[in-house]
Amino acid sequence: MSDQSPAADKVSLRAMARQRRREFVTALDPFAHRFAFKAMPSPLVRSLADAHVVALYMGLDDEAPAQRLAPQLLAMGKVVALPRVLDRLGGMDFLAWNGDDTLVPGLYGTSHPGAASAPVSPDAIMAPLVAFDRAMNRLGQGGGYYDRAFARFPDALRIGMGWSVQELDAVPADPWDLPLHMILTEVEMIEGTEA
Repeated sequence: MSDQSPAADKVSLRAMARQRRREFVTALDPFAHRFAFKAMPSPLVRSLADAHVVALYMGLDDEAPAQRLAPQLLAMGKVVALPRVLDRLGGMDFLAWNGDDTLVPGLYGTSHPGAASAPVSPDAIMAPLVAFDRAMNRLGQGGGYYDRAFARFPDALRIGMGWSVQELDAVPADPWDLPLHMILTEVEMIEGTEA
């Protein structure tokens, strides 16, 4: 048993998981990197069949690049949205994005559609992962933005995206953490029992 608090455990897990992700992506064959996450596996396509609005994110640094799914989603007739960080307190909304719109800079190095884009309510939210486990728990950046978004849109399908190397045996979960329904990596689609 750890002498550290759960919050301290999460801090050390984040550091370790980020290092593993960075090393993995740095060593990844450029061709494999270029084609990772370009096509959705059929279980994900089926799960999104009834979704009208699908929220992606623009991958930063070595995060799994969710934006690569936009062309396929748009071809399926979905409205694609990107998150807009509203403040440093965990506030975030989602703005419609057609895949070609110019993005404007946001907080923490993020980018999002400009003022002409309307806020939308997502039916599915793809969230970046720092780490995950097979119990569908996720470890995010620590700001609580996606936790709040999941709570705000409780009926939305919760999908985590990350590289396979980000899987841990167990991720500590707080009582307010909502488990993911699905996790997409470059090698597999992991489905929770409630997906």
